[in-house]
Amino acid sequence: MPEVLAAATALAYYQVSTGDSHTCAITTAGRAYCWGNNEDGELGDGTRTARTRPTPVAGNLVFRNLSAGYAHTCGVTTDFVAYCWGKGLDGQLGTGPPTTPHLTPARVAGGLKFRTVLAGIAHTCALTETTQRAYCWGNNSWGQLGDGTTTERDIPVPVAGDRRFRQVSAGGLHTCAVTPTGTAYCWGFDLDGQLGDGSTPVTRLRPSLVAGSHVFTQISAGLRNTCAMTSTFRAFCWGGPPNGDGTMEPRFTPRAVSGAIRFRRVTAGDNHMCGETVDSKAYCWGNGFNGSLGTGVANPIALKPLPVSGGLFFAQLSAGRSTCGKAQTSIVYCWGENSFGQLGDGTTGNRYVPTRVAEPQ
Repeated sequence: MPEVLAAATALAYYQVSTGDSHTCAITTAGRAYCWGNNEDGELGDGTRTARTRPTPVAGNLVFRNLSAGYAHTCGVTTDFVAYCWGKGLDGQLGTGPPTTPHLTPARVAGGLKFRTVLAGIAHTCALTETTQRAYCWGNNSWGQLGDGTTTERDIPVPVAGDRRFRQVSAGGLHTCAVTPTGTAYCWGFDLDGQLGDGSTPVTRLRPSLVAGSHVFTQISAGLRNTCAMTSTFRAFCWGGPPNGDGTMEPRFTPRAVSGAIRFRRVTAGDNHMCGETVDSKAYCWGNGFNGSLGTGVANPIALKPLPVSGGLFFAQLSAGRSTCGKAQTSIVYCWGENSFGQLGDGTTGNRYVPTRVAEPQ
C-alpha cells in the first residue's frame, strides 16, 4: 500500500541533508528546518539547544537548497543568495571576520549569486548562478579550497583554473566537482586516495583530473571517500575502504561498485555510502556504524551494496554520520546514530531501519 501523509498539517519535504550530528531539510514551500546537535548554532534557530525534532530555522528565508556540514549549515535562497550559520572558527561561514558562531543565518560576503552550496567539515563550496564557477571558503590547510594556496579564507575565493562545473561537493579535507561534459576533478588532501588521480599521499592545491575516461553526471565527496555516477547509471567509488567493490582495499582511482545495480544518484558519508536506484530503491555499503546502512543490523561492514530495509521508495538520500532520505511521498526518514537527536524522531536512540522524522516541536 502506498504511503500517505498522516495528516493534512504534516510537513512535505523536497530536500534533506545529513551532517555529522545534525540534519536539515527544506519543505516544498522552501522553509528550512533542522534538528540534532546545536552546540555551535548549526540548527540556526537562535539557540544552542539540541533538538530531537525538526525546528524552524530563524529568519523566514525561502531556500532552494541547503547543506549540513560538520558543525555548520549553509543554504541558497530562491533569489540565489547564500547564507550560513553555525561554527565559523575556520571561516567556513564565509561572512568575513570575526569568525565567531552565527546562531541564525548570516549572508555570505562578496555579493555573488549562487545556485548551490555544499558544506564540508570546516570548509564550504558553491557554484555561481549563471557562470557555473566554483568558489570556496573556510579551512584550507590541505588545499581543499582549490585556490592554489593553503591560506584560510573567510570569504568566497574562486577555485583555480576558471572551469565551469555542473556540480561541486565539499567533503572532509577534499573537494570534488564535475564539469558540464562529465569530467571530474578533485583537490585537497589525498591520504586515502579520495582524489582519484592515482597518487597518494599528496596534497593538491588546485583541481586534479580524476583518472579514467568516465563520463560522470554527479559526484559526492565524503570524509575519506568519493563516489560518482556515470551517464550509464553505474556507481564508482574511490578512497579509504570499503568502497563497495567487494574488497577492503583502498582505491586510488575510480572502481565500479559491485553488482548490476543501476543507480540514479550516490552520496558519500563519514564511513559509508548510499545510493538510490533508477527505480527509487535505496542501497548502502561501507561501515554500518550504529545502523547507518539501514539494514536492521547495528554494525555491519558491507563490502557490496545492501538493500535498505522497509521497502520504501526514495527520491533523494543523504549520508553523513547517519543517513536520511526523502521518500517519494515527501516524507523524510532517517537511520543510524542518534546521540544528539539527529534522526529527528523525538528520541536519542539509534535506529537500524528507516524511521520517520517527527513533526516539528
